[in-house]
Amino acid sequence: MNSSKHTELANHAWSVADLLRGDYKQSDYGKVILPLTVLRRLECVLEPTRDKVAEIAEQHKDSDIDPDRFLRRASGHSFYNRSTLTLKKIAADPQNAAQNLLVYVGAFSDNARGVLDRFEFAQQIKRLDSAGLLYKVIGKFTDLDLRPEVVPNHNMGYIFEELIRRFSEQSNETAGEHFTPREVIQLMVRLLVAPDGDGLQLPGTVRTVLDPACGTGGMLSAMDDLITELNPDATVEVYGQELNPESWAICRSDLMIKGQNPENIAFGNSFNDDGHARKTFDYMLANPPFGVEWKKVKEDVEAESEKLGHAGRFGAGLPRINDGSLLFIQHMISKMKPVDVNGGGGSRLAIVFNGSPLFTGAAGSGESEIRRWILENDWLEAIVALPDQLFYNTGISTYFWILTNRKNPDHKGKVVLLDARDQWQKMRKSLGDKRKELGKDHIATIVKLYGEALSVADDAEHPLHGKVKIFANEDFGYQRITVERPLKLRFEVTEETLAALEASKVVQKLPQATVMFDAFESMQVTSWATKQEAWLALKDAVVAAGSTWPTGAPFNKALRDAIGVRAPEGEVQRVKGQPEPDSELRDYENVPLGEDAEEYLEREVHPHVPDAWIDGSKTKIGYEIPFTRHFYVYEPPRPLAEIDTELKALEAEIQGLLWEVIQ
Repeated sequence: MNSSKHTELANHAWSVADLLRGDYKQSDYGKVILPLTVLRRLECVLEPTRDKVAEIAEQHKDSDIDPDRFLRRASGHSFYNRSTLTLKKIAADPQNAAQNLLVYVGAFSDNARGVLDRFEFAQQIKRLDSAGLLYKVIGKFTDLDLRPEVVPNHNMGYIFEELIRRFSEQSNETAGEHFTPREVIQLMVRLLVAPDGDGLQLPGTVRTVLDPACGTGGMLSAMDDLITELNPDATVEVYGQELNPESWAICRSDLMIKGQNPENIAFGNSFNDDGHARKTFDYMLANPPFGVEWKKVKEDVEAESEKLGHAGRFGAGLPRINDGSLLFIQHMISKMKPVDVNGGGGSRLAIVFNGSPLFTGAAGSGESEIRRWILENDWLEAIVALPDQLFYNTGISTYFWILTNRKNPDHKGKVVLLDARDQWQKMRKSLGDKRKELGKDHIATIVKLYGEALSVADDAEHPLHGKVKIFANEDFGYQRITVERPLKLRFEVTEETLAALEASKVVQKLPQATVMFDAFESMQVTSWATKQEAWLALKDAVVAAGSTWPTGAPFNKALRDAIGVRAPEGEVQRVKGQPEPDSELRDYENVPLGEDAEEYLEREVHPHVPDAWIDGSKTKIGYEIPFTRHFYVYEPPRPLAEIDTELKALEAEIQGLLWEVIQ
């Protein structure tokens, strides 16, 4: 089935919007169209065995035996409908359409009915009936031919994807609430299983796959398809979890139709309601929403992090509250299978991120600590940069992170950075923000380059040599050092410094404050190079005025802070014999992880500020992956003569056009 057919069927379903206009807001169209599309698909799938199922249901109507097993066998699927009603029959009886449709939906098996319940379908039936639209809307869907022989399961996914895209556009979903284009999924799954090709072809192969943010199940379907393409006898068990009820319902219905176990798709938030706790998987993949805050589950996530540490999922660290991307990767890592003593077992996972998780967060932050944990455990195999404008609802740049706890020996201790940003073709027609797509040749090129990354990086003559770089894990680490410089002061009594002193709460409490200020204002000499000279002169002035000199550290600090003026040639202030650091001159430097910080200071800092030193107690270890910096290619500016010639040519062209207008 070609893309025009998908669009035609999606258009037919979405044409119901013409009937809904006025009674429904645009953002609510999907609440009717999506569940009815699912319902029509289920009906078409069950059509060949409908009569047989109804017959068996009638036979067991008064029986004490649960007929569920018999009904499933009769339907040929993991779901069934006991009723003899059809959407066509319901549409033909407008007066009883609502009642009959509720009976029809109620006759589905529990798993199918649960899917429709997530759409809050009963509520929509009531609303449509009240508006006098129910039988008209149902009639539209009876003309939609969604039989499996006409629309195979995989192609049905495209139709759902297109309907959901339109629904999300009408609902003004944020850029992170997007759906993954199929060609992006194709690339992702191929990169994920690339090193395992031979192992997947063994007889009796069984593989488990998890997507903790599965949406409508597109990634799970693609993994199933790819593994069974490599080995038709392989058994693939797919698992997922989804927070959005409509997407969850569509994913479960898709699995029911394909003969997979729909119970493997959990509903809820993966962070505080893990639907697959204590399970591990061979492969994991996800495209979590970008830049979405996790405030709703903050208490649960923080509690798990604090109480369980690394025994839980979030022991490495917590990212900032406005982006939960790195929580997903920790959640997935917690579900990797352990590697046995012979090197067997283990897992591979791939996740789509925007650029933020690569570098957001300074040394010691939650994001940096998560990257550190991943790299120091040697789990990060590669990062692949994708073209921008690949997704429907966002044009931002995206990256695949590919992780595994069973790296090939030649990859151990290394990370591959692969730049695939120029591997795209322009779409004939844009879909939302999606203006670019990956062609089959692009996918093949990227997969081949990924498999040959180490040799290509070593071969300077290879045409794609500049698109691959290999780094050691520690190359992404750095020491965040604090460079201090001494506080240098000279001391002055001026209107400004006296005003600052007068504002001090410590000084305001002194009984002799008025006499002291009068004494300071009457002084002839008002500037000193050292603290000792200043204190001696000030004390003499106060005593001469008939008062006593205040004592105590708080007063001395307040006096110094007020009359001490920073000056490059001033006196170095000391605390217990050591230079006191000047917080205003404090600076920070990132030093590569393997380099001696003192040598760096001597080479890079001392030529400019020889009195600087490192406060070792404040040094932090950080990790970041500056992808674009590593692939930056300097392009010199155009020669001025060339620019000048071009400007003159444009000027002449403009004058010529003006002359034509005048003539």
